[in-house]
Amino acid sequence: MSKYHNLSKELQARIMEDRNHHVVNPYAFQDENVLRRNEDHDKANLWRPAFVRDVEKIMHIPYYNRYADKTQVFSLYKNDDISRRSQHVQLVSRIARNIGSLLNLNLDLIEAISLGHDIGHTPFGHAGERKLDELYYGETGRHFNHNIQSARVLDKIFLLNISLQTLDGIICHNGELELQEYRPRPYRDFTVFDERVEACYRDYQANKELVPATLEACVMRVSDIIAYLGKDRQDAVKLNLFEKEPSYTGGEIGTSNAEIINNMIVNIVENSYGKPYLKMDEAYFEAFSIGKRENYKMIYGNEAVAKVYQEQIHPMLESVYERLLEDARSLNRDSVLYKHHIAYIQDLTHYYSDANYEENAPEDMVVDYIASMTDDYFIDLYKYLFPKGKYKVDYVGYFDEM
Repeated sequence: MSKYHNLSKELQARIMEDRNHHVVNPYAFQDENVLRRNEDHDKANLWRPAFVRDVEKIMHIPYYNRYADKTQVFSLYKNDDISRRSQHVQLVSRIARNIGSLLNLNLDLIEAISLGHDIGHTPFGHAGERKLDELYYGETGRHFNHNIQSARVLDKIFLLNISLQTLDGIICHNGELELQEYRPRPYRDFTVFDERVEACYRDYQANKELVPATLEACVMRVSDIIAYLGKDRQDAVKLNLFEKEPSYTGGEIGTSNAEIINNMIVNIVENSYGKPYLKMDEAYFEAFSIGKRENYKMIYGNEAVAKVYQEQIHPMLESVYERLLEDARSLNRDSVLYKHHIAYIQDLTHYYSDANYEENAPEDMVVDYIASMTDDYFIDLYKYLFPKGKYKVDYVGYFDEM
């Protein structure tokens, strides 16, 4: 039987009293402290406050549209009822804003981090990310991480003058690492941010050690896991991934998507209201961690899910990467890379920036291009580049037998 926990009556009364008296959370990030690379531009005003500007910049770049056809967990299914990355970022934003509202934090900052956190994600989810890291590292000795790429898209490719606070939350969102307590480490210096980013390129472990600078970023970070934990289970059932639906442990948080979201929000708020950190009870953290491990074992590590990546998608990625790298090194202006990526970026940015995207390293331009692709775009590109290629993927259609 489902179980939904409630905030204690004492805390509910305290929150309502604080709201009635317009109490300000001293640990919330204030708009007036926003920091940008170019402080002469994007000044806040009444109708476009500081982080609303970040939200709108993120939502209006072309790459935001591509969320709609990027894998969340399950690739190559024609099924509108399973999650794509577009729905995931919306769910993260909704959960994070719910927590942030109860804790009286900066909701615009939370929304900006949430909507931008996966903008640099590869096609084919984490399987695509791991393969792209392998290819990029093999050529450069540097690592690819989608969270770092998300910041690169906003800060270096489209040069959007996004705030330090939003960019920091994006690189620190690591949805693979759950903690019982999230305690921010504030800083206000783009030099520090740039050093953190560079460290993640050089050392894979550095990415796992990033700590957010704001409490808002901490909220988004834990919400990322809350958003996918139960939803991925729903999607697995929808696709008949199991002959028999698994028996999840549950514990204090429950097993269904609705239970997990409700119960995690309640416990985090109960333990974090009025404090400079986020925290959950030990029993909730244990159930949260077990739930994630069970997802990895039963869903993400499922042989049926992994097989198509290993046998088809990964070899296709290798072939496309090598072909694009040849064109990047020669800066072939007749190539797909140049016409559909390099010229595309320069056409979008030339009117507000003097930066020349062509000056990027060939390996970086290739990685930028592949990471920007949707699943369908990548498959069509492979067919275009290798019309007689031996690799082929078949989508599972709406009416195919599962």
